[in-house]
Amino acid sequence: MWLGPEEVLVANALWVTERANPFFVLQRRRGHGKGGGLTGLLVGTLDVVLDSSARVAPYRILHQTQDSQVYWTVACGSSRKEITKHWEWLENNLLQTLSIFDSEEDITTFVKGKIHGIIAEENKSLQPQGDEDPGKFKEAELKMRKQFGMPEGEKLVNYYSCSFWKGRVPRQGWMYLTVNHLCFYSFLLGKEVSLVVQWVDVTRLEKNATLLFPESIHVDTRDQELFFSMFLNISETFKLMEQLANLAMRQLLDNEGFLEDKALPRPIRPHRNISALKRDLDARAKNECYRATFRLPRDERLDGHTGCTLWTPFSKLHIPGQMFISNNYICFSSKEEDACHLIIPLREVTIVEKADSSSVLPSPLSISTKSKMTFLFANLKDRDFLVQRISDFLQKTPSKQAGNSIGGRRASTVDPTPEFLPAPQEASELPPTSPSSPLSDRPSFSVQEVPTASQGLLKVFQRNSPMEDLGAKGAKEKMKEESWDIHFFEYGRGICMYRTAKTRQLVQKGIPESLRGELWLLFSGAWNEMVTHPGYYAELVEESMGKYSLATEEIERDLHRSMPEHPAFQNELGIAALRRVLTAYAFRNPTIGYCQAMNIVTSVLLLYGSEEEAFWLLVALCERMLPDYYNTRVVGALVDQGIFEELTRDLLPQLSEKMQDLGVISSISLSWFLTLFLSVMPFESAVVIVDCFFYEGIKVILQVALAILDANMEQLLGCSDEGEAMTVLGRYLDNVVNKQSVSPPIPHLHALLTSGDDPPAEVDIFDLLKVSYEKFSGLRAEDIEQMRFKQRLKVIQSLEDTAKRSVVRAIPGDTGFSIEELEDLYVVFKAKHLACQYWGSSGMAAARRDPSLPYLEQYRIDVSQFRELFASLTPWSCGSHTPVLAGRMFRLLDQNKDSLINFKEFVMGLSGMYHGDLTEKLKALYKLHLPPALLQEEAESALEAACYFVEDSSSEEKFPQEEQEGSRNEDVQEKTVTEEKGTSPRDHRHYLRMWAQEKEAQKETIKDLPKMDQEQFIELCKTLYNMFSEDPREQDLYHAIATVASLLLRIGEVGKKFSARTSKKPTDGAHSEDHNSAAEKDKPPVPKSHWDPINKLQLAAAGDPQAKGCGDTCPEQAPQESQVVLEGGSGAGQSSPSQLFSDDETKDDMSVSSYSVVSTGSLRCEDLPDDTVLVSAEACSPTVASRAGGTVDTDWCISFEQILASVLTESVLVNFFEKRVDIGVKIKDQKKVERQFSTSSDHEQS
Repeated sequence: MWLGPEEVLVANALWVTERANPFFVLQRRRGHGKGGGLTGLLVGTLDVVLDSSARVAPYRILHQTQDSQVYWTVACGSSRKEITKHWEWLENNLLQTLSIFDSEEDITTFVKGKIHGIIAEENKSLQPQGDEDPGKFKEAELKMRKQFGMPEGEKLVNYYSCSFWKGRVPRQGWMYLTVNHLCFYSFLLGKEVSLVVQWVDVTRLEKNATLLFPESIHVDTRDQELFFSMFLNISETFKLMEQLANLAMRQLLDNEGFLEDKALPRPIRPHRNISALKRDLDARAKNECYRATFRLPRDERLDGHTGCTLWTPFSKLHIPGQMFISNNYICFSSKEEDACHLIIPLREVTIVEKADSSSVLPSPLSISTKSKMTFLFANLKDRDFLVQRISDFLQKTPSKQAGNSIGGRRASTVDPTPEFLPAPQEASELPPTSPSSPLSDRPSFSVQEVPTASQGLLKVFQRNSPMEDLGAKGAKEKMKEESWDIHFFEYGRGICMYRTAKTRQLVQKGIPESLRGELWLLFSGAWNEMVTHPGYYAELVEESMGKYSLATEEIERDLHRSMPEHPAFQNELGIAALRRVLTAYAFRNPTIGYCQAMNIVTSVLLLYGSEEEAFWLLVALCERMLPDYYNTRVVGALVDQGIFEELTRDLLPQLSEKMQDLGVISSISLSWFLTLFLSVMPFESAVVIVDCFFYEGIKVILQVALAILDANMEQLLGCSDEGEAMTVLGRYLDNVVNKQSVSPPIPHLHALLTSGDDPPAEVDIFDLLKVSYEKFSGLRAEDIEQMRFKQRLKVIQSLEDTAKRSVVRAIPGDTGFSIEELEDLYVVFKAKHLACQYWGSSGMAAARRDPSLPYLEQYRIDVSQFRELFASLTPWSCGSHTPVLAGRMFRLLDQNKDSLINFKEFVMGLSGMYHGDLTEKLKALYKLHLPPALLQEEAESALEAACYFVEDSSSEEKFPQEEQEGSRNEDVQEKTVTEEKGTSPRDHRHYLRMWAQEKEAQKETIKDLPKMDQEQFIELCKTLYNMFSEDPREQDLYHAIATVASLLLRIGEVGKKFSARTSKKPTDGAHSEDHNSAAEKDKPPVPKSHWDPINKLQLAAAGDPQAKGCGDTCPEQAPQESQVVLEGGSGAGQSSPSQLFSDDETKDDMSVSSYSVVSTGSLRCEDLPDDTVLVSAEACSPTVASRAGGTVDTDWCISFEQILASVLTESVLVNFFEKRVDIGVKIKDQKKVERQFSTSSDHEQS
C-alpha cells in the first residue's frame, strides 16, 4: 500500500536492499523470507514484542536522491507480489519524468506530491466501502488477516500488547480482537505461538488477580483455559472483550436481533490509528447505559453528554452532575447517586434560552416546558454548541405529538401546573391513567362487540364504599395520597418530575391505588413510548383480530388461569381485555410471541391501567426491564437465577451450600422472577414489590428474594429434601400480608394448597421490604449488569450444549457414527451456519433461523455452504467434479424443497458414504445419478424425449417403459406430498407427525430403486472416473471400471432387445407402433456435427464443468477415440460397444491400437460415455439412430442389481468401497479451516 512519505534517517538498519535505481530502493525486513540467521531471529522477535509489529510490513520502498542522506518511505507491502506491483508502477510511470528535473529538492517535492495524490485518489474510491481506518491500524488489520488466514469480511476492532501464559512461561505478543474472534500471536527467538478462539465458544470471561497471574484476563472455552496479562490498559481491553462476547451470545440467542445490531453506524470523522468499530462499540455501550439509566425507548441514540449543575428548587441548591442529550430527550443525572434524576422530552420543551452569565452562575441555560416548569442548568462548558444541538433536535421533533394534547381528563392528572392542583377527592374521582386514544373514546359497553377496558379494571370492579368507611386503612391510604400530592407540588408531576431519594422513600411506602397506574407508566418509561406511538395499539388489535398462530392458541389456553380468584377476570370484560393485550403483543414481537407468566403479569397491569397502558407497560417489561425473560428458553430469568445463586454464595454463605444440595434455587427463582412474586404471594402484597420494581428495576426482586431466604434460614438448614424446603418457603410467602391495602382481600390459591395445622406468623410486606433494603441494598445496577454478562455466557453455552445433545439424540442409531463424531459434526455444521452471518457469504440460511423452532431445525445450511462442507468431509473426493456431486447430494437430501437442509439430513447423507457395506455405499452413489439429484441432466433428457412424441396429450402421458412411468408417478406423488407439507402451518405437532412418519417408513430395498437410463449411467461413469483419479491404485481401478462398464453396456443391450420383444404384446402393441411411426415422421433431421465426437470433446474442453477431466488431460486421445467411434458406427454394421470392450481384453496393455486406450483406463470422463457408447449403440438400426439424434438411447436401461453384481466381479472396486475412512481426521481439518477451535502451535521457526 502507498504511504504518506515519512523521513527515514538510517535506511539499512534491520533491512536488506533487494532492488535499487537512482531514485528508489526496494527493501526486505531481516527475519522475513529466506535466511537471516541470528539477526533475522532477533528482528522477528523485536517486531512482535515492540509496537513496531503494527507498523512494520516485511517489504518497503524508499525514495532517495544521490547526494541526500535522507530517505522517504513511499510504500510498504505484506507480500513480495504487492510490493513488486508498486515498484513496477514507479519504474514505468516516474523514472523518465524524474530524470528531467535539475534540482534534487524538486524531485523529492514532486515524488511526495505524486504519492499524496495517489493516496487521495485511493481513499476517494474506497470511501463508499467505509474504509475509514488509515495508517497504522489498517496495517495491523492486514497483518492480522495474513497471520491468521482471516477473510476480507473479518474486521479488526482493536489490538493490544500483552502476555499469554503458556504453562508457567509468559509469551509476550499481540492480542487481536476482531468482531468474531480473539487472536494472539507471539514470536520469540524462533518460537511461535498462534492462537484463535471464536467468541461464540467462550464460556467464561473474567478479570482477576492471583499470586500467579497479576491482574490477568481469564478466558475459558469448552476445551481450554487461557490467561493473558501485562496489559497497558486492562480495563479497556476487558470491557471491549465483554462487548464482543456479548454480541456473540446475542447471535446465538436471537438471530434477528443480532442481524439488526450488526449494522453499526459509520463515524463522521475518522481518527488515525483508532478502529471505527471500536468507536462504534464504545458508542453502543454508552447508548445502552443511557437508555437503561433513564428508561428510554430502544431506538434512542445518545448524541453527547457534558458536565454541568442543575438548580433544584426543592433543596435550593446547584447539584453537580451530567447532562445527556439525544434525539428526543434531555436528561440529567447527579454525581451523587440519589440526589436527582431528570428526564425532559423535547416534545414537552417550549423555550430554550441562554441566561446572562455571572460569577455566581457561569454559562446558565434555561429550559421551559409545556407544564410551566423551568429548569436552570449552569457551568456548561460549550453552551453555544449545546444550544445549537438542542435547537437542531427541536426542529426535527414533530410539532403535533399525541403527548401535546393528552386530553382534558389526563392533563389535570398528569401535567398540572405547580400553582394549580386538584383536591385529593377530585384527583381520585378522575379516571386514573387513561389518555384519550381511539380505544378509550369508545363507549364502555356496546351491544355488538365485547366492551373495551378504557380504564383500570380495578375501578370497574371495585364497588368500594368511600375512604372514610374503611377506617384506619382508608385514613392511611388518604395520607399516602396527600404525601404524593405534596411531593408533586414540590418536585413536579408527570414525565418532567425531579426524581430523588424522597421519591424512592415514597415508593417504598407503597403507591396509593389511585396513582399506581400513572406512576408505573412514568417510572418504567412506558409513558414515553405510548405518547410517541398514538393509535399503534389500536392498529395492532385490529390486525391481530381473528388471526391464528401457536401464540394465540397458548394465550387462549392460559386466559382463564390468569388470577381466576379476582372478580375482574371472572367475566368476559377482563378476559377479552387480557386476550387483546397479549395477542397484540404477540403480533408486535413474534420472536417472543407469548410465554407462560406473561398472562399473570399482564392481568395485574390491566387492573391499574387501560388496555393501551397495560400493553405499553408489557412492552417496557419484556423488552427493556426484564431482557430475554419471556423468550422460548427464558434465558433472562435463567441469567438472573445465576446471579441470585452467586449473591446467595456471597451474602448468605452458610445457606448457599445447603440450597445447592437441595437444588431449590432453580425451582424457586424462575417462578419468583418471571411473575415478580405475583404468583407466589398474596396479590395486594406482591403489588407493593411491583411498585418498587418499576422504580428501581431487577435489584429489588433480588433483594427481596435474598431477604426471604435470610428470614427462613434456620428452617431451610433443617430441611432434608427439596419438597420440604419448597413447603417452608411456600408457607412463608403465603403469609406475607399488606395490612394497609384498601382492596377487599383476594383468596390466594397457593395458600389453600400449603396451609397446615400451625400457620406461621404473618409477615408485613413493608417490614420485608425494609429488611431487604437494610441488609442487601449494596447491590448496584452496574454490578448487576456485570454479573448478568458473566451468567449469560454460562447460560447460553449450557443451552447450546443441551441443544447439541438433543439434536444428536434425534439422529437415528443406524447412521454408524459414534456420539462423539456426531457432536463434532454438529459443531462443524453449526459453525458453517454461523459463518454466513459473520462474513455475509449467504444470507438465506441466516435469515431463516428461528429460535422458537425445535433444536433440529434451528441451524440449517444452503447449497453453497453444503458444497464447502461436502468437499472437506466426503470420502469420495472427485477433484473438479466434487461440487457437481455435492449439488446432487444436496438435492437428494432436501426432501421438502426449501433449499435448506438440517443437521439430520446432513448426517444421513454422510452416513451413506461412510458406513454400511458395499451395497449401501453403491446404493448412495446410484441415487446421486437419478432424479431428483440429477436435476439438470434430467431436464435435458426430458427435452430430447419430447421430440419423439406426437402433440397429442394422451399419448404424451404414456411412456414406453413401465419402470420409468412408475418412477415418474412416484416422483409426482412425492412432489405433491412435499408441497402439501410445505404449506401446512409449522407448529410442533407438524414436526411430531413428520418424525412419526419417518419412524414408520419401511426400509428401502434394492428392488425399490428405479432403473437407470443411458444418460444417467454416463454420469455415473464420469463420477467414478473422477473419484479414482487421486487414488494410489488409480490404474487398477480404471482397468476395473472399464471392464465393469463394458459388461454393463452388454447387459443393457441384451435388456433392450428383451424389452423390445415384450413390448410387442397385443395389449399395448398398437400404441407402441403408432408411437414409433409418429416419432419417425415428426423427428427433424439432426445435423451430423451435432453429435460429432470431436466436437463433443472440444465442447467439453471449452466449457462443460463436468467434462474438464478429459478436455484437460487427454487432447491427444481425441482423434483416436473418434476413430473408434466412427469405425464402430459406420464400418462394422452390427458392432456394439460390448464388442469394442470385449476385444480389448485380448490385447496387450502396451498396444497402440485405439482399443487399448479403453482397456488401460486412460479413458477419462467423456471418452466412454458421450461418444463411444452412444453412437455405436444405435448403429444397428438407422431408423433408431435418427430417432435418438445421436444423443442417448432411450430404450437402454440398467438396474441397481446389475451394477452391484458387475462391481462384485472386480476385487479392486470392492476393496475401494469397503475401505474404512476415519471421519475424525477430516472433521479436525475442517475445524481448523473454520477457526472453530484454538490452534496453538509452539515450534521452532525453520
